[in-house]
Amino acid sequence: MPKEIRLNAFDMNCVVHQSPGLWTHPRDRADRYNTLDYWVELAKLLERGKFDALFLADVLGVYDVYRGSPDAAIANAVQVPVNDPLLLIPAMAYVTRNLGFGVTCAVSYEHPYTLARRFSTLDHLTGGRIGWNVVTGYLNSAAKGIGLARQPEHDTRYGIAEEYMQIVYKLWEGSWEDGAVLRDRTQRVFARPEKVHRIRHNGRYFQIEAIHLCEPSPQRTPLIYQAGASSRGRQFAATHAECVFINGPSKQVIAPIVVDLRRRAAAAGRNPAEIFDFYDDDRDHRSDFRSRSSEA
Repeated sequence: MPKEIRLNAFDMNCVVHQSPGLWTHPRDRADRYNTLDYWVELAKLLERGKFDALFLADVLGVYDVYRGSPDAAIANAVQVPVNDPLLLIPAMAYVTRNLGFGVTCAVSYEHPYTLARRFSTLDHLTGGRIGWNVVTGYLNSAAKGIGLARQPEHDTRYGIAEEYMQIVYKLWEGSWEDGAVLRDRTQRVFARPEKVHRIRHNGRYFQIEAIHLCEPSPQRTPLIYQAGASSRGRQFAATHAECVFINGPSKQVIAPIVVDLRRRAAAAGRNPAEIFDFYDDDRDHRSDFRSRSSEA
């Protein structure tokens, strides 16, 4: 039986993503990355080409380790300048009907209360076509940019991410009940207060007492991506992700990683078949944007 191929484009809101120097080619238009027309045209092209999704990478901070300076990255536009990818999504969603959008956002330097609102807003504006690639960040320059001496250690960042996910799940899934929103013009009641709940969380890294600012969006919780390669990253992916990015030159190299991920998912009480692995050698994996049921 023929296999269905899922096509996902991979880009970043900058001049150079993975191909340094390509922007100098006479036919390249990547230096128009800071115009809305550039992204709207790309979205239309992908929709016309029957792509399933556009995935937008992102990074906070600049590459400044080489020779102790950011000069090489700046001179060659290596992921700098880089604009916020979230702001592109509504315009691209407006000119498409089927294209999904995966976007990278780091949890290490932003409070979950505000990020949860942005993803709910995007889920509303895209009609349930938004996904979130959960990353912890990896550049000290990003940490210094928000006033820290250096970024937390690797496992600490994943500890923060675990607690972060507990909070956003509570906000997305547990704050507004189904049926809370009435839009009853006759009775002049937009939402039923008894069906809207204040979320409380008192953890090691975050304390929160809040009602989620958005009414339930089509998915509630966006599709979750993850790309961690370490043991700690794989465990995080097995616990939370529906789509996992894996890097490797062949199926022989990739296969043990896939087996490990599915084993960890089963140990976490999940159905291993619900996780889809993305890698260069085989793109026959689902990337549909659908509702995820997460316990609050």
